[in-house]
Amino acid sequence: MRFSDRAAALPAATPPLHGIVVLDFSHVIAGPFATYYLVALGARVIKVENPHRGDSLRNKPQSFASLNHGKEIVELDLGTECGQASAWELFAEADVVVDNMRPGVLDKFGFGEADMRARKPELIHCAISGYGRQSAWADRPAYDHVIQAASGMSLLTGAQGDGPIKVGFPVVDSATGILAALAVLAAIRRRDLTGLGESIDVSMFGAALQLMYPMTVDVMATGKAPARVGNVGYSGSPGAETFRCQDGFLAVGANTPQQLLGLATVLGIEVKVKPLLAGQTRGFVDAAQGDSLRALLHDEMNRRSAKDLETRLNAAGVPAACVRDLGKCVQDALTHNLIEPWILPDADAVKVPGLGFRARGLYGGGSMPYPPADREMPEA
Repeated sequence: MRFSDRAAALPAATPPLHGIVVLDFSHVIAGPFATYYLVALGARVIKVENPHRGDSLRNKPQSFASLNHGKEIVELDLGTECGQASAWELFAEADVVVDNMRPGVLDKFGFGEADMRARKPELIHCAISGYGRQSAWADRPAYDHVIQAASGMSLLTGAQGDGPIKVGFPVVDSATGILAALAVLAAIRRRDLTGLGESIDVSMFGAALQLMYPMTVDVMATGKAPARVGNVGYSGSPGAETFRCQDGFLAVGANTPQQLLGLATVLGIEVKVKPLLAGQTRGFVDAAQGDSLRALLHDEMNRRSAKDLETRLNAAGVPAACVRDLGKCVQDALTHNLIEPWILPDADAVKVPGLGFRARGLYGGGSMPYPPADREMPEA
């Protein structure tokens, strides 16, 4: 059937992954986050847990619920013939298998990728691991903070002379899950076009390098590790930094000459700044007197209110934000409609920030996908 014919045959409220079945052998964050994206987009996700241990994230109930809501959870002991038989029954329905167990764990029970593909050549198999299933480090175990150390991320954060600084949340786990979901979506689309399956190898290490993409590319070109710049923006502009103000800190992104002049105008120091930008009209600022300009800005900022400057600078077209903790951030996000939260319809009514983007048609015609993908679809 041609794509146009298939599209015309389905109602507008059809979620994009309606009819897709995912067998989910994953735990903790990266794998479950990937399959949470898939279930939110309409897939049926069957999560398999070991009855003797379960998912270790269960000791954080809200986190577990937010990553696994909408999935069918079954307990199977793959060490038994009965458990293996049940797993193969579930596999018979699956379009996609996601595995973020340690490499080789499922193989011991006869559920390696080769075993599965022998039964279903069109299978989309997504393996998630610390360093990739094809690398020389494939057998190494990994956690988020370990990958931050191995990837250079913890020596990019902070300033020269600091010890290693871990990003304050499991950034690599989350990015790995999003990359895995993206890869699975691409493989599903390719299978729609060609009928062919896919073998996907997603690594936390690779995800970390993607997060540091501009720096990674620079190092691949030069072979030199970038300097640690603390709170200075990527552009290096004297106006792209985090400044101490009377009532807190303000991050400012005055990267271009126009933005830097806008900042100077709001601060009332345009006459002092203009000569320092002579000849610069576009691109990032590369001020010849960068240190003196930076010192001038710090001196002015110290006497101002961060909250007041945040409003005035943004109105002038200069990106600026007060440094908030996550509590204040979420409060402002809800107050100012910066996100569209979903409330997971379970006993605890866990509130989550959606998938990071807004859409209407993707979630079965509504602003959120719940009730989840088990809703009855209307007949075409």
